[in-house]
Amino acid sequence: MASLMRRSVAELVGTMLLVYFGPGAAAMLLMIAARESGPLQSLTIGSLGGLADWLAIGLAFAIVITAVIYGLGRISGAHINPAVTIALLASKRFPATDAVAYIVAQLVGALIGSILFYFSAGLDAVTIGGLGATAPAVGVTFGMAILAETIGTFVLMMVIMGVAVDERAPPGFAGLIIGLTVGGIITTIGGLTGSSLNPARSFGPAVGDLLLGGPDVMGAFPIYIIGPILGALIAVFFYDWVVKED
Repeated sequence: MASLMRRSVAELVGTMLLVYFGPGAAAMLLMIAARESGPLQSLTIGSLGGLADWLAIGLAFAIVITAVIYGLGRISGAHINPAVTIALLASKRFPATDAVAYIVAQLVGALIGSILFYFSAGLDAVTIGGLGATAPAVGVTFGMAILAETIGTFVLMMVIMGVAVDERAPPGFAGLIIGLTVGGIITTIGGLTGSSLNPARSFGPAVGDLLLGGPDVMGAFPIYIIGPILGALIAVFFYDWVVKED
C-alpha cells in the first residue's frame, strides 16, 4: 500500500480533475448558451437543450470519474468524495486518521480544480458559469433538495459497495459502472439540485465563486453536506445488512 501522503496526493489530484471537468462542463454549457442568446438573458442549465443539457454534463462527469478510478484507484481507492470516505469510516472499513487526510485532500483538490478552470476559461467561467456551482432550482425547497441528494448518493454508494468494496465483485468493471451511475443520476436530478452527490464537488466551485466574485451559493451548501453524507451512510449500512448471510 502506498504511503498516506501519496494516497492523499492521489485524492487531491483525482478530486481536482473531477471538479475541473465536471462542474467545468456545467460552466461551459452556460457560457456557450450566453454567447448564443446574449449575456443579459437569465440562463439556467436546460434553458436551451432541456434534459439533453444534463445528459451532456452527466457524460462529462461519467468520463472523468471513470478515468480517475482507473488511473488512481489502485493508489488511493479513488474515493474523491468525502461522503464515500465518511461512509467507509463509519462502517469500519477505513481508519479515522486516513479519513481526515483524505477529506482535507479532497476539499483542497476541489478548490484547486475550480481555480484552474477559472484560469483556463477566464472571468466568464465565474460571472456566467458560476464555476459550475450547485444550487437548488426555483421551486425546490431545502428539504426537497436534501431528499434528492440523499437518494442520489444512496444509489451511488450502493453501487460502489457492490462493484468496488465487496470482494465478490467481478474485477475490472468498477470504474466504468461507477462513472455511468453518476452520469445517470445527474441526468435525472441535475435539474433539481445540480446533482452534487459529493460535498467536495460543491465546495470547490462555491468557495471559488466566493473568492473570485461569482454568485454566492454558500447558503445552499449545507444541502450538499447533509444529503450526500446521509445517503452514503444509509447505503453502506443497508448494503451490509442486505448481503449478510444468516
